[in-house]
Amino acid sequence: MNLLMRQTLPLLELDILKTFVAIAETGNFTTAAETVHRTPSAVSMQIKKLEELLGCTLFRRDARSVVLTHHGEVLLSYARRLIALSNEAVSRFMMPEMNGVVRLGAPDDVGELILPEVLRRFAETYPSIAVNVSIETSGNLRRAVAERRLDLAIFNATDGTIPVPGEVLLKEQLVWAGKNCGNAHLKNPLPVSVWEEGCIWRARALEELSRSGRDFRVAYFCAHHMGQRAAIRADLAVAPLARFLVGDDMVALGEKDGLPDLGHYLIGLVVNEEAETPALAVADYIRAAFARIERRPMDMLQVAC
Repeated sequence: MNLLMRQTLPLLELDILKTFVAIAETGNFTTAAETVHRTPSAVSMQIKKLEELLGCTLFRRDARSVVLTHHGEVLLSYARRLIALSNEAVSRFMMPEMNGVVRLGAPDDVGELILPEVLRRFAETYPSIAVNVSIETSGNLRRAVAERRLDLAIFNATDGTIPVPGEVLLKEQLVWAGKNCGNAHLKNPLPVSVWEEGCIWRARALEELSRSGRDFRVAYFCAHHMGQRAAIRADLAVAPLARFLVGDDMVALGEKDGLPDLGHYLIGLVVNEEAETPALAVADYIRAAFARIERRPMDMLQVAC
């Protein structure tokens, strides 16, 4: 009986999922319609069909905005994953003989922790394509794509400020990271480890500390992710980190620990409008990688001592 029920489940249509993702990212039916090259009425009909298929409401609508419901947030993760997987599968069979050089940019944290697996998978499929990686700050990376010095780039942005052109890869919580069972967060003034000027995590963290009235001092400065993690692991300081970057030997700290909430930030992808097929293939592999991150369990953070 269970097998029969699984076999008769309705299938999700990729075209409709692409429309759903476009609405979620733009917050506007009209703008999303332009993105997917459909009329606003056609887009509305697609979402109505999707909601009827799933038996739930996906968006809350008012006169000014469109916001995802809880069910919509859940579906968004699946939708991005399915679209990215479809693109990856199609490119695997339709473009196996590509060659050339792709110029890719990424921030330090992404370059260290996410790109190695992306590049490994890509190289297995397209061994004749070389990917040259540049590690830079997000602002410099976007500028390099605009000036055609890079074919595509991953970048960090504050919540709700993805520049155009650009797309959202992941919305992630920004947390205070400290050594597991450490005491740096108990010191006064609070010792903080920060990145260089221009880092959105640095700006957000120092701004929220100042707003909360918490005394702090910059105890450690490093432009590289490994240096930040070293300061945390040595219990020299706490630092703002993406939630998915908090390692097993670290703990996410927050308001219960006397530290201000840092909210969320966005990881985005920008692709040069004149990018050729190899660069577009790299972009699809990047989307697939972040879709896998997005579906990770929500209880991965460690509990403080």
